[in-house]
Amino acid sequence: MLSHYYTVKGHGEHEINIQKSRFIAHIARATTEEEAQSFIQEIKKKHWDANHNCSAYMIGEHNQIQKANDDGEPSGTAGVPILEVLKKKDLKDTVVVITRYFGGIKLGAGGLIRAYGKATSEGITATGMVERELVQIMHTNVEYTLLGKVENELRTSSFYQLKDIRYLEDVTFDVYVKENQCKGYIDWITDLTNGKAETTPGDKLYLEQDV
Repeated sequence: MLSHYYTVKGHGEHEINIQKSRFIAHIARATTEEEAQSFIQEIKKKHWDANHNCSAYMIGEHNQIQKANDDGEPSGTAGVPILEVLKKKDLKDTVVVITRYFGGIKLGAGGLIRAYGKATSEGITATGMVERELVQIMHTNVEYTLLGKVENELRTSSFYQLKDIRYLEDVTFDVYVKENQCKGYIDWITDLTNGKAETTPGDKLYLEQDV
């Protein structure tokens, strides 16, 4: 699992007009090629009357799945420019469809490349991007006498994020810790409690924050 990566916030739509042609960007997150293809078909069905529904997607930890489709535009003028924007922004698990309604003015190859790139870039900006960071949930048990001290330190910490507090026979703190900081967290909590804390690792998951 990657320690962190960037993707889009979710579904988004944004329209621009260039030389009387409408370019509508449709953005979505897709973790599999099936999801990406399903989204593309959904947009094609919705905009069945458009001149073109060009698309690209980049999926996988190492961008192992990359596809671009010009959907009738001159070869290399639509799908590839869309994909290049995804690469430049380093966006994983992302699918983009650009719907074009032709306005009667031909843009030429260079104009098309710029138009599809611009529509993609602005569509992603309108949708928003997030950074997904891999964290480990650490479960720390302490006696109730240490509740206030540990809670205060966790809530003011700039390194560790408190997820939950469970009040059982002892107090259990569930804490989000960056994967590469787990040993540091154990050392820190041990020092803070004079060795009176018991910490066990839990699940790994990704936390998202806007970028």
